[in-house]
Amino acid sequence: MDTPNRTQKNLTLLVLAAGIGSRYGGIKQIDGFGPNGETIMDYSLFDAVRAGFTKVVFIVRDEILEVVKEKFEPKLKGKLQVEFVIQSLDKLIPKEYQNAERVKPYGTGHAVLCAREVINEPFVVINADDFYGKDSFASVANFFANETSGAHAMVGYTLKNVLSEHGSVSRGVGEKDDQGFLKSVVERTTIVKENGKIIAKEKDGDLELSPDAPTSMNFWGFHPSMFELSAKMFNEFLKNNHNNIKAEFYIPLIANEMIAKNQGKIKVLGGGNIWFGVTYKEDKEEVSSKIKALIAKGEYPEKLWV
Repeated sequence: MDTPNRTQKNLTLLVLAAGIGSRYGGIKQIDGFGPNGETIMDYSLFDAVRAGFTKVVFIVRDEILEVVKEKFEPKLKGKLQVEFVIQSLDKLIPKEYQNAERVKPYGTGHAVLCAREVINEPFVVINADDFYGKDSFASVANFFANETSGAHAMVGYTLKNVLSEHGSVSRGVGEKDDQGFLKSVVERTTIVKENGKIIAKEKDGDLELSPDAPTSMNFWGFHPSMFELSAKMFNEFLKNNHNNIKAEFYIPLIANEMIAKNQGKIKVLGGGNIWFGVTYKEDKEEVSSKIKALIAKGEYPEKLWV
């Protein structure tokens, strides 16, 4: 493994691993995809270490806390400081807004807020079940090593490259300005390929999307200054949505508010050259094949943690 550049500022990786995986039909965060049973998270952690990250925070559900600890603590000892945070249905939810009928967590924005107590430095948010590639980690680490103005970041992926052949996907579809900063990002929860076009299924009807749109795969870089605005927004969200058991507080909602209120710029970074993920069980074989191909090219060792 490459030696991390410890001259960089402290940088934390926040791994969102509390999802239920209802469409996958299992706990995809800890399922094995590599030749020795490596999870997708293993590859992200490996890439983070070689990019110079100094800490990892796992956001998990209480039911999988012990298995995630058992799987990752021994591998990461001496490489990264490790923290675990529970995202529960009642964490940060005032009693008057708690809903006994709710079964799913409140989404990615809520997950980030759950980690507020253990993060005081710039941090990068990723999904546990997405494979982002080493360039994305190097890109965001370089951004924060040189960033002095307090800007945030999003690694941009090209929409046509981040769809599934096996069903609809949810993506944050973005637009950037001439300086490369994000103008807006919209969470499109049902994107499909139909008749050679990329279509978002919306309440108001079908919306055709540009295949080259910069897309969020939930690879964000934030300064901890974002927590204050996020907390205010989440309280407002709960006030308006506590009776809706399916409402989710997404990171793109925070990003848009930040931009709209001039409370932070978000640079769209390069480095999003490779992505694959698992939404459906049918994706597993393809993901494993792609990992094998990267190993054959020398991008990763056959055994990550030796």
